[in-house]
Amino acid sequence: MVRFAHIADIHLGGWKQQPLQDLNFQSFKKAVDVCINEKLDFVIIAGDLFDSAYPDIEILKKTFAEFKRFKDARLPCFIIAGSHDYSVSGKTFLDVLEKAGFCKNIENFEETENSIVINPTIHEGVALYGYPGKKSSLEINDLRKIKLNDSPGMFKILMLHTTIDKAKGTLPIDSIEVDMLPKADYYALGHLHIDFQYDNLVYPGPIFPNNFQELEDLKYGSFYIVDTSLNNSLRKVELKIKEVVPISIEITNATFATEKIISLLDKKDINDKIVLLRVSGELESGKNSDIKFSQIEEFAKQKNAYFLLRNTHDLKSKEFELEVEIKNPENIEEEAINLYSEKNPSDFNKLISQLMNTLQIEKQEDEKNETFEKRLLDESKKVLRF
Repeated sequence: MVRFAHIADIHLGGWKQQPLQDLNFQSFKKAVDVCINEKLDFVIIAGDLFDSAYPDIEILKKTFAEFKRFKDARLPCFIIAGSHDYSVSGKTFLDVLEKAGFCKNIENFEETENSIVINPTIHEGVALYGYPGKKSSLEINDLRKIKLNDSPGMFKILMLHTTIDKAKGTLPIDSIEVDMLPKADYYALGHLHIDFQYDNLVYPGPIFPNNFQELEDLKYGSFYIVDTSLNNSLRKVELKIKEVVPISIEITNATFATEKIISLLDKKDINDKIVLLRVSGELESGKNSDIKFSQIEEFAKQKNAYFLLRNTHDLKSKEFELEVEIKNPENIEEEAINLYSEKNPSDFNKLISQLMNTLQIEKQEDEKNETFEKRLLDESKKVLRF
């Protein structure tokens, strides 16, 4: 009988916004607290501890401190790389964690032309097998060839960071067929940010939502504690750090949008909460820049919101249809510009032709992309008189 934590998709350093990056780390810290207090036999992390193979130094320092707590509590931690912290070179900061004695990367396999044999890491009667996730799901073809170097009589855990066919739903992505996986007693999966179980194949969900949509859908992070002595062996641990307040509003007039959004925020209890502001609609009047998001964010701060995160993906400007009667096909660009300028008078219009000519310059042979982009930008600035 064994008790362990199944964690995946921590993505430390993933959020660009510092307040949300802080929450991500707090959620991980809370997971560490639970694991230590539960006096588990071990912890497994099924990929994507970090959001990149080379995380920021401050992220590393804080992460090492948490893993030291595992070590001080004599709580073994087993890990594999995910699609984000995987490196083709095979060298990542997961290796540094292992060298420091804070965890064990259990990736150990022998590859031949037709098969990949995974060797176990043995821990107190448990055989742990692992294969890393890779960029662009490149691990899936490999997984169709894997076999386990058997460990008779032991509880077998197979750690994978991938997509299984039973969990992908309608997503147009490649996946490994469950029937092609070797037999194991528990499949500790990562990669898909969902709470999902199919027989003994489990995705625990991320430790903290990783984007706007996930914050809307999941609200908070989670992981599982597995106790093989119980009939219902899985116990979900919810990592509720901050409450999420989703707000959706449809806008057609950008001029009055700021006032409308602030009025809606004023009616909500957003104290110390994450506000998810989703703005959608087709603008019949004004443009996106007429919405004063800085003013909206300042109002949210005054109401003591923890953080306001906005999404304007579905906010569109009304498409401008230009009907042009072409008299001379050779001058189609000039005629289109003249007609546009008549309907949309602006001092900028007289620069359109010059700017179009500038943007048509071609990259020279053997010219580096960086040099070409700088040359293009410099020429454009001359036209715009920057």
